Amino acid sequence: MTVPDPKFILSKNVIMQQYNRVEDIADIVSYSSKTNPKVTSVLEEMTDCFFSVHMENELKHIRDLSRAIFLAQGWSSDQVKELYDRGIRNFILDNEHDLDILLATLKDTNRKVNLMLRLKLRENSIRTERYFVFGMPSATINQRIGELVDSPNIGKLGIHFHRKTQNVSEWKLQRDIEDVISPETLDAIDILNIGGGLPSVYANSNADVIGGIFKRITDFRKWLHDRDISLMIEPGRYIAAPAGKLVTRVMAVYEENVIVNASVYNSDMDAILVPVKLRVENEVSSNEGEAYVIKGCTPCSMDLFRYRVYLEKRPQIGDPITFINAGAYNFRSDFCDLEEITTKLTD
Repeated sequence: MTVPDPKFILSKNVIMQQYNRVEDIADIVSYSSKTNPKVTSVLEEMTDCFFSVHMENELKHIRDLSRAIFLAQGWSSDQVKELYDRGIRNFILDNEHDLDILLATLKDTNRKVNLMLRLKLRENSIRTERYFVFGMPSATINQRIGELVDSPNIGKLGIHFHRKTQNVSEWKLQRDIEDVISPETLDAIDILNIGGGLPSVYANSNADVIGGIFKRITDFRKWLHDRDISLMIEPGRYIAAPAGKLVTRVMAVYEENVIVNASVYNSDMDAILVPVKLRVENEVSSNEGEAYVIKGCTPCSMDLFRYRVYLEKRPQIGDPITFINAGAYNFRSDFCDLEEITTKLTD
């Protein structure tokens, strides 16, 4: 039996609903384009937000590069000049090596950029050696901001930090900033960028905390306004995830295993990397259905969409299995020469 190819469905209405919620609590919104670049074009057309990008290859998704904020890492003077000539004026730097290259490139020119320095903020819940910690120590931030405040090549000046994706607990922002940033530095900056990390809803995560997180951000924004500082936020997952669905079809059912015609390797790498597990449309509680495993189509034993999901009826070959909240970090690998899954924009 031939079944239809899998596809992503991306809702413009949901993108805008999520964007508007974030816009209400921030002065400046910069969508993190790496989360799902197909969302970038929608937001560029329908909003005035900025776009945070990390690689030059990502810039092809943005028509107006004056709306790009480039987060450099290991760049050269030639790259600085090229990005400036392409119209990019907003940069975030996370180390002194890159900062010194920027300043040397701009010196004795009439070029001016807006600059944020990335702060290495204390992390209280990640203690493994799996993750690289970006940013400069607070003493360095305080020193370099003091040096930059009167530079003729610097327009708006700010501090940036980002703790982690799917952050459900580390949002005591005022306390964390007051502990490490001097009053003189706060007087000198125009923007404080709190990065991303707003959580979304998955089968193995708790998103009931979002109301409390928004309250903490709102309180922090007021504290910043008292110091004439604007609050910037870089949502990615919070906007993109609920806007996307992944529609797959059942290829086989045996014992309690359901095999679908997609793989986490070409649709849901988050299931391995974070890991978060996508919810299934119309899944039920353990009291209402039978337990199934939903496995992707490759030979990898980790190619699992869900290790256990409860469904009312036993799936049949050709039935759709739709994963919800599937719009974030749905990039693919070339494992087993898997093909890219097409995306259909709706609304």
